[in-house]
Amino acid sequence: MLDETTFNAQELKARFNRGGETAAHSGIFNAEELKARFNPEGSALRRQQLKMLEMVRVLDGICRKHDIPYFLYGGTLLGAIRHDGFIPWDDDLDVGLLRKDYLRLMKILPDELPEGMALQTNETDANYFYFFAKLRDKHSLLEEEAPYDRVFKERGVFIDIFPFEKMRLWTHLVAEPLQGHTFKIFRTAVDVEKAMKKIRALTWLNRHVTFPVLRAISRLTCGRVLTYDYGIPFHIVYDINDIFPLTTHVFEGVQLSVPGNSHHMLETQFGDYMKLPDLNHLQNHVQRLQFFDE
Repeated sequence: MLDETTFNAQELKARFNRGGETAAHSGIFNAEELKARFNPEGSALRRQQLKMLEMVRVLDGICRKHDIPYFLYGGTLLGAIRHDGFIPWDDDLDVGLLRKDYLRLMKILPDELPEGMALQTNETDANYFYFFAKLRDKHSLLEEEAPYDRVFKERGVFIDIFPFEKMRLWTHLVAEPLQGHTFKIFRTAVDVEKAMKKIRALTWLNRHVTFPVLRAISRLTCGRVLTYDYGIPFHIVYDINDIFPLTTHVFEGVQLSVPGNSHHMLETQFGDYMKLPDLNHLQNHVQRLQFFDE
């Protein structure tokens, strides 16, 4: 029986982090039982996780080489702190950067990526209408439950790279429906090609006109908060002092960059993050996964 009791994170740290021991090794939950149930070696999910791990290690090396600060966040950060790696049932991997560092990384990655990986942005793929980047594996095919990826150029296993920026929150709330309308256009389309023409035009307008105006307004005002960049439909507000200075934490046996105060970051997003969810009601993103070496 899996133990789903709520634990105090500070007490866990005091009890179990001595000498490098972390929650996943402490007996709070049975890590081997979770692995056997959700991501045993050789399973499709575990193969996807290992591919994402390979990709984030490449990203980590490039960021270290060019002194670009990045950090694990969201469910990936939760996995690092609670499981020392992927949440056993997790099928994505998220990293974040401040927007200024994100823009630097976008210029560097195309020349630094090894063969078999590709950067996916609106600049590299005209049909990609998201306002964050993906690092894609070129030797696999992944289809998500949501149908938007069907029109993308690159469709392999990916990791998400999110930019974060200080802004007035109301400007972010204004931006969301402007780009959110593109998803409605796609969902209701009878002719996908005609719909994509509208989506490409609206994405261009937001990228080059609307969002720069909102960004300029934020820069001219005070009281800004740190959240996702314009066009990304999440409104979680973070404290930049929880992120920096960065530190590292073990993730699948590799030391990767994490926020300095991961506890408060996770508490802000998930509340009591050490408590396991209802394991009988989990949602996955992936509908279909194929590796071309099969």
